[in-house]
Amino acid sequence: MSKKGRILVAMSGGIDSSVASIMLHDEGYEVIGITMKTWDYASSGGSKKETGCCSLDSINDARTIAVEKGFPHTILDIRGEFGDFVIDNFVEEYLAGRTPNPCVLCNTHIKWEALLKRADMLDCEYIATGHYAQVRQENNRYVISKGLDDNKDQSYVLWGLTQDCLKRTKFPLGGFKKTEIKQMAVDMGFEELAKKSESYEICFVPDNDYRAFLKNRVSDLEERVDGGDFVTVDGTVLGKHKGYPFYTIGQRKGLEIAVGSPLYVTEINPDTNTVVLGTEEDLMKQQLTVRNLNLIKYDNIYNGMEAMTKIRYKTPGTMSTLKQTDETHLEVLFHQKVSAIAPGQSAVFYDGDDLIGGGFIEKK
Repeated sequence: MSKKGRILVAMSGGIDSSVASIMLHDEGYEVIGITMKTWDYASSGGSKKETGCCSLDSINDARTIAVEKGFPHTILDIRGEFGDFVIDNFVEEYLAGRTPNPCVLCNTHIKWEALLKRADMLDCEYIATGHYAQVRQENNRYVISKGLDDNKDQSYVLWGLTQDCLKRTKFPLGGFKKTEIKQMAVDMGFEELAKKSESYEICFVPDNDYRAFLKNRVSDLEERVDGGDFVTVDGTVLGKHKGYPFYTIGQRKGLEIAVGSPLYVTEINPDTNTVVLGTEEDLMKQQLTVRNLNLIKYDNIYNGMEAMTKIRYKTPGTMSTLKQTDETHLEVLFHQKVSAIAPGQSAVFYDGDDLIGGGFIEKK
């Protein structure tokens, strides 16, 4: 074994995880590459060619890197665990009138658990991924901070990781910008990696049509949810919708309702099969509650702590005051109103660049 130790690197076949594995190999770690098969694209009912992290091409690309650099590579089939947990939750959340966050669930409950289990089997001290984030030890805690590249920072989707996970995790790309990683791939002799396109779709909904996916997954879905009412905030019926799971908070397009001014989805009520429409002002809220709270930087939150809270991945966040109500719940009071708070999505709290923690937005 090398002086730096043995490390299991999650390899999707894309540029980020490939460069991460090469960097660690060149730094002197004994690298073992692993590609996780999470999903069969054919099962989704998609119409496009299979792409992304679960495709045969991506698996082959990851293996090619390992062969050329001389380290072992293996494939881990976790389709059963992934489907039972992540995809079932995805469907259940939409049927409950919420908007799910499958990447957070997958990271927290599937990928890290699978990686650490296999790392133990292979006598690997560490695991690594190609996420743009950083981790350090401070005050007996392992702290996630934002990646150096603001445009690529992925700390938002890592709020669910436990201290036990983080103490064995490395993020080799956290201190670099994406442009630097692309240049590294070229300098390493893997120019084709730098040319590969990136997918921002949900891996099991490759054509990005979650409505078609739900219909394919739940055979009687349309019978169960069709024919409900669009209503105003005061309860006035405006027309019929096509099924409440097919709408999201903040949605404006595709409503097929005309009243002379823009309308937005402000609330989804599965119990009454209604979708509430309102103005842009009706979307503005100043507080929320999160469930499944997980803390990263601190082991508890003192009431009145101020933090920058993000309710969507690609937003700068809004200053807020936090109040922890029990071990799993926390209340957020924003210092100014924010738009389109969607139950089921993640609320993530920051102290500067450091991740305080996060949770799922609870439905009122």
